[in-house]
Amino acid sequence: MQVDLDQKLIFPSEIITTNLRPDLILWSTSQESLYVMVLCHGKLQIAISAPDEAADTGSTTFTTSGRSTRRHTAVPGTAASHTSVVSERSRMLFGLVVPILLLSLTRPGLVRGQSSPQDAFMIQYFERRLTQLEERLHQCEQSAATMTQRFYDLTSDFRSQLSTLNVVRSEVRTQMESMSSRVDRVEGELEYLENKIPAPQNIEIEEALLEQQVLDAELEQLQKKAKLKLHNDCSNALSAVKSLKIVKKEGDTHGSWFRDPSSGSSKLYFLSGLRNDTLLEYTSVKSFTEGSSKHSPKEVKLPSYWQGTGHMVYKGFLFYHKADTPNQIVKVRLLNGTQADTMLLSGAGRLPAYSLNPNTYIDLAVDELGLWVIHADPDYAGNLVITKLDPDTLAVEHTWDTLCRSRGAEGAFLICGTLYVVYNTRYGGRSSVQCLYDIHDTIHSEESPVLFFPKRYTSHSSLHYHSQDKQLYAWDDGYQTIYKVETHRKDQI
Repeated sequence: MQVDLDQKLIFPSEIITTNLRPDLILWSTSQESLYVMVLCHGKLQIAISAPDEAADTGSTTFTTSGRSTRRHTAVPGTAASHTSVVSERSRMLFGLVVPILLLSLTRPGLVRGQSSPQDAFMIQYFERRLTQLEERLHQCEQSAATMTQRFYDLTSDFRSQLSTLNVVRSEVRTQMESMSSRVDRVEGELEYLENKIPAPQNIEIEEALLEQQVLDAELEQLQKKAKLKLHNDCSNALSAVKSLKIVKKEGDTHGSWFRDPSSGSSKLYFLSGLRNDTLLEYTSVKSFTEGSSKHSPKEVKLPSYWQGTGHMVYKGFLFYHKADTPNQIVKVRLLNGTQADTMLLSGAGRLPAYSLNPNTYIDLAVDELGLWVIHADPDYAGNLVITKLDPDTLAVEHTWDTLCRSRGAEGAFLICGTLYVVYNTRYGGRSSVQCLYDIHDTIHSEESPVLFFPKRYTSHSSLHYHSQDKQLYAWDDGYQTIYKVETHRKDQI
């Protein structure tokens, strides 16, 4: 075999140039053999011709698997889609190129010798290359089959999506028809209402009646305020928070302690923790301070647990926020620990009353005018709302929306119908009264100075005012503390 590798790549002179050529041609002048290779439908066909067959241009076709047929017959084992092994192009190549090559190989003057080792090496080399080519063709065939399957799957998905779109289109069409019928019905109702609109004089009468109702409601509120003021002629206002006294450190970090400002009794009530059902009753502040076995407190078991630290005792009854309820207030007889009454405070329980005491949603307070409830309302920008309650029936007497914010507040108390809100930092600092609200509209927050507590960095979980002693009972990180307050008449501040 003659080859021109790694040299000038010049074709031998016995090869005749033509535009009709197979994919690969191998020949051997020593063996007088010609190998013609054609790629047909992904299969490699090999035709071997000898010079004695040139007369009738006969050839033998081999597939890469080694089987042979005569005259380019179909190769057994191929797919149904490849029933014709040799295409029109391959027949043209065998019909034109092979006879020319055979004639050139059999021309007189060619030197025929014995096969050389170089020929055998080249045959082996090309056999290996052909094997690799066959493997690549097999991979291509597999890739084509995979792409065909993917295309089939995509087509199936597309058909499924089309079916879904048809269903959705039908539903949309049904809804549009329903909407159209509803629009027609609304138009009919509008026409009916237009015919039923009252005359302008009737509208004027209704507006006048509404204005009169509003005036009557405002007058009723003013009468309630005047009645409340006259009934408890109270005109004192806070002027300073003076000395403090740390009485004891007892109980949890959070809690409440206070005295009943209405009964004139010296009894002291102690409620430790944010959630509990046991109240301790001491005979006096002194007995609480000593804490000896001789002065052991009376335990009062409550009918339900409390929540937060906003409890209060008034006229021999304990008022507290019932645990696991948003806005239920319970009234309990301290004589026997039984429940006397309950009520639901509208608007409360959705926001903590003070952001620095997030477990207290309802804070009860008592001053010279009676029983109050303090809570925050998210519908009113989170500001505090105060409600006057009837301590006997728990009926709501009146409600006031204040401008004092709950954010940054740690507690509040009332003196003569004026709300004083105490603010601090979340890390504990010097408490101060920065906002007040007077239900009688006598003093205003923007005209009043900031009132600071004594110089001690504290964090109060509860503040309760005792109107008889003019003292604040505070719970400061587990320390029971008493502040002395000074008051003056509102017209003197």
